[in-house]
Amino acid sequence: MSGRVVVIGGGIVGTSVAWHLACDLGWGGCVTVLERDPTLAQASTGRSAAGIRQQFTTAVNIRLSRYGLDFLRRFRTEEGEAVRLVENGYLILAGDAAQAAALGRAHALQRAEGADVALLSPAELAARFPHLATGDLTLASLGLSGEGWFDPVLLTAAMRRAAIAAGAAWQAAESAGIERGADGAVCGVRLTEGGTVSADWVVLAAGVRAARLGATADVALPVEARKRTVFCIACAEPPAGRARLPLMVDPSGLWCRPEGAGFIAGRHPVPDPPAAPDDLEPRSHEFDSVIWPTLAGRGTCFEALRLTGLWAGHYAWNTHDQNAILGPAPGVPNLLLACGFSGHGVQQAPGVGRALAEWMVHGRYRTLDIAALHAERLTGAPEVEGAVY
Repeated sequence: MSGRVVVIGGGIVGTSVAWHLACDLGWGGCVTVLERDPTLAQASTGRSAAGIRQQFTTAVNIRLSRYGLDFLRRFRTEEGEAVRLVENGYLILAGDAAQAAALGRAHALQRAEGADVALLSPAELAARFPHLATGDLTLASLGLSGEGWFDPVLLTAAMRRAAIAAGAAWQAAESAGIERGADGAVCGVRLTEGGTVSADWVVLAAGVRAARLGATADVALPVEARKRTVFCIACAEPPAGRARLPLMVDPSGLWCRPEGAGFIAGRHPVPDPPAAPDDLEPRSHEFDSVIWPTLAGRGTCFEALRLTGLWAGHYAWNTHDQNAILGPAPGVPNLLLACGFSGHGVQQAPGVGRALAEWMVHGRYRTLDIAALHAERLTGAPEVEGAVY
């Protein structure tokens, strides 16, 4: 099958779609990726902490991450370099009985889907991670394998080079709108500097700008920019085995993992208002008010901390249920959605790229069925992902 595919957004999600079309499935048509920031310096991909986990609460999300894990383990750049996958696991802590019950329900689903996870009692947790204070905890869930973090910039750049070598094109351009023809189908993408790129398919992978661009095609998307600050910290007396520690998620929602000679950490702000897509100013005050005291309460090794750096990035937040919005737009079958990932886009990019490429090439999903994340669900009651965390 062939045709003109225009991908709006050259971050890891849009690049994965182009790579799977050009390099994996042998698409016979033209693939053009439009990206306003070719360096990705301001994009969510370039500012992500790039975790990958299987400890989700819905089957489709677990399956997407399991595909992504296998992809990351196998992928090599043209020089044979891996994507620096660190499989230290995730450690999710439950504080009260409700959180423990939620961890237990999620654990059953995760195990049924093949995830290598274990539940730990507070005593088992203390024995395994003696640097943590466990007196206020009821349960913990630990990924024994298949979870960790990786280098999303290296992966995106390598996929982009390979896709270009296979015939795809990258255009440094900002998309102003999606055009529809008299029959209602999309027919092109209008650029801010003028002109239109014609298309038989358009893939909307524009991150925090997806809702604005969707509206130009009369497609309403509940996607907002939510700002997240990442703090780089050093411990005066780091815990033993620091470099091998998992990414810890505290009952408060704070996360912390080893990075370089220290750690990085962050937490969603409370309240958590929408942010301007260009607002990348870190919330530096969160270190003293949230990060430091929470970590110090979780372990004495975190009492003497030093802030060594910080940055901010965005989640493309799906206000409906914090799950990705994928697949054909309602009423516009040749507009494919890949947005609203709510912080999961980097880890789900390989699976989403494969699925959407299959939809265009074969007219159906063959490897991963992502229909549960189609936009039609947005009219129903939300099944919120990650509520346990």
